[in-house]
Amino acid sequence: MNTDTAVSPVRVVLADDEAMIRAGVRAILAADPGIEVVAEAGDGRAAVELVRAHRPRVALLDIRMPRLDGLAAAAEIHRVAPATATVMLTTFGEDDHVARALGHGASGFLLKAGDPRELIAGVHAVADGGAYLSPRVARRVIELGAGRLARRPVARDRTAALTEREREVLALVGAGLSNAEIARRLHLVEGTVKSYLTSIFTRLDVRNRVQAAIIAYEAGLVDG
Repeated sequence: MNTDTAVSPVRVVLADDEAMIRAGVRAILAADPGIEVVAEAGDGRAAVELVRAHRPRVALLDIRMPRLDGLAAAAEIHRVAPATATVMLTTFGEDDHVARALGHGASGFLLKAGDPRELIAGVHAVADGGAYLSPRVARRVIELGAGRLARRPVARDRTAALTEREREVLALVGAGLSNAEIARRLHLVEGTVKSYLTSIFTRLDVRNRVQAAIIAYEAGLVDG
């Protein structure tokens, strides 16, 4: 009997119009046996076609690319391959792009000049159904989404429909906890946490943890 329980590596499509950036990112990812770059693209349109062909778990997309930028490519990928999570490669300070990417359902934001360990951690996090923000980007994302106090009453109205337990889970998502960490904190099994998250996302009409976390901040469920 075959007792091999090895987990298949996370399949990734990488897109950036700068060949040197692609080579650097590919080299970092290649250091992790749990990640496999299955294809590379130099523009957003090619990235979409490669995702359509390879059906990777994660698409790493530069925000600024020819033919189709990373934001438009992410939106198209969510349409043609909804099981593929998108992660945006950014440079610090691209606030308008980060805000727009949230609307396209991006699951992660990583800095090109960030710690290589963040890149590997981010790919694994979104592959597991979570979200990942480079620490230097995280605070700015929250400020963009939660800094507008005028939106707080709207967010509170949206979260009012949640059960008490769902609000607890949402608050911990806003605090950046993983599913396993939430399960330990609330003395639940991880599968139950996932079920709560499915319900929360549906009730709030959001696509992922990043968008849910911003609502948690706007509603005052998380200390700023």
